[in-house]
Amino acid sequence: MKAGKIIKSKIKQATRFIPALGLVWQSSPGWTIARIILVSIQGILPLAAIYLAKLIIDTVTSNLRAANPSAAFDQILPLLIIAGIVTIIISLCQSLTELVNTAHSQKVTDYMQGIIHAKSIEADLEYYENAKYHDALQRAQQEAPYRPPQILNRLAEAGQNGISLVAMIGLLLSLHWGIIGILLVAAIPAVLVRMKYSRVMYYWQRRRTQLERQSMYLGWMITADQYAKEIRLFDLGSWFSKEYLKIRNKLYQERLSIATKRSIAYFLAQATAGIFVFGVFAFIIYQTIQGILLLGDLVLYYQALQRGQQNLKALLTSLSGLYEDNLFLANLYEFLDLKPKIVEPEYPKLLPQPITKGIIFDNVSFQYTDSARQALKNINLTIKPGETIALVGENGSGKTTLIKLLCRLYDPTSGNITIDGVDLRDFKIADLRKQIGVIFQDYAKYHFTAAENIRLGNIDILPGDHQIRSAACRSGADDVIQRLPQKYDTILGKLFAQGEELSIGQWQKVALARAFLRDSQVIVLDEPTSAMDPKAEYEVFSRFRELIKDQAAILITHRLSTVRMADRIYVMEQGSIVESGTHSELIKQQGKYAYLFETQAQNYR
Repeated sequence: MKAGKIIKSKIKQATRFIPALGLVWQSSPGWTIARIILVSIQGILPLAAIYLAKLIIDTVTSNLRAANPSAAFDQILPLLIIAGIVTIIISLCQSLTELVNTAHSQKVTDYMQGIIHAKSIEADLEYYENAKYHDALQRAQQEAPYRPPQILNRLAEAGQNGISLVAMIGLLLSLHWGIIGILLVAAIPAVLVRMKYSRVMYYWQRRRTQLERQSMYLGWMITADQYAKEIRLFDLGSWFSKEYLKIRNKLYQERLSIATKRSIAYFLAQATAGIFVFGVFAFIIYQTIQGILLLGDLVLYYQALQRGQQNLKALLTSLSGLYEDNLFLANLYEFLDLKPKIVEPEYPKLLPQPITKGIIFDNVSFQYTDSARQALKNINLTIKPGETIALVGENGSGKTTLIKLLCRLYDPTSGNITIDGVDLRDFKIADLRKQIGVIFQDYAKYHFTAAENIRLGNIDILPGDHQIRSAACRSGADDVIQRLPQKYDTILGKLFAQGEELSIGQWQKVALARAFLRDSQVIVLDEPTSAMDPKAEYEVFSRFRELIKDQAAILITHRLSTVRMADRIYVMEQGSIVESGTHSELIKQQGKYAYLFETQAQNYR
């Protein structure tokens, strides 16, 4: 049984390229068919060309002393015309092949990038917090753009050279059967060398993926705008550059060492093959001198030998290349085989609209996969429709993790979260998330127009919809946008031409507008005014009830002066809720909340 499983696994590994060919076909069936047709034609044409060369030479030789040279030339002329037509067809096929290969490769590359993007979107947030995932993504991104097209190229080359080789073998067999064996013996060492060093390079690349990522990270920091100010202020540029070059030099030395050993071994294999081939050539010359072969036969067999050797060498190179591709496809499939842990319910239930009873966290605990510490412990809380609750506590107390569970970016380790008594896991993920508008503290800055930045909060509405500006007015972003050169059509950020950079507080207003635009029943604001000046913060919270309309609201903040309007405040510490109540109730308790509030209040006295 175990042996059978091992054999089945080996067969699966050896045929990884077959699904890859399916991806190539799906990307562009028309271009794939065109390549197959061109491969077949180009495989046959070389035989026609060398056979015409033999006929022309034999005709010339037999008419060297002809009494009527004009008549002799008339015999050769049709052959020359046919040879010219074949040459033109070969040139045409080469030009068409270049065109088809370029178009096809681009289609396959774009298709594969689309698959990588789709898989990245499907992957759970948990994967993004795992270094092994980033290694797998890095390797997949390296292989996906060119490995499937390269497999098709190698198969095309193998097919073309295989067809030509069969034709050349047919000619050489008529001379002596042993020549085929000599050609095979001459070609095998080079193939073995290539296969060996393909394995060496594959395993080296897997070991060094993280080091490659470190060098890319350093290069990104040197060139990215996020780090530009600190790099200059702390004079970090030269140090980062040295660290980058140190890693690149280490990778270079290791890669060069492998390449040097491979080149030496390949040279020895090729030299051996050359000796065998020249031995066969000497045999053909000897046969010609003995009068067994004509001069045209000498040219025919010599070209057949040369082309046969080239075809065999190219065929075996393509096959060994396929072996290499098959190895490296494991990197692509390792990523594509990742399975999401946040799965859709088999029979999803409709999400209540409106929510009538509320959201309940029932004894919810959560632990990140790569952590021994529980991020949340036995959380119990209720969010009623239209109610505002506040989560307060120090960094790392679990506030944002709780929101991630509510949005089903993760599932609880134990306990459950329900909406109107139905577990979140019983709703369609997209339906659930559509009913929750969130602005996280680390909100995204999109280098799109101001209008597009806000519309990303609800892409179901049309560009230019009046709701975009309404959301901007609610967040205070409209005042900022009206002062921009093209107003809502102004590109934000400096990544693209004519872009306008905003302050951190202004970016936060745009992100807040994005959350307000979402037509959701629950809105979550994680430090929504942390980057705003006191005046802007006061304006937001003074009309907070108006801003959130009839939505249930979850407010996460360190600024306790802003949570007084909350219907209920939950104080979190080390993943647990240690206090809950209204502002006045918590102040009377003289506990954690009262201490934090008094500590902050002293700074304003």
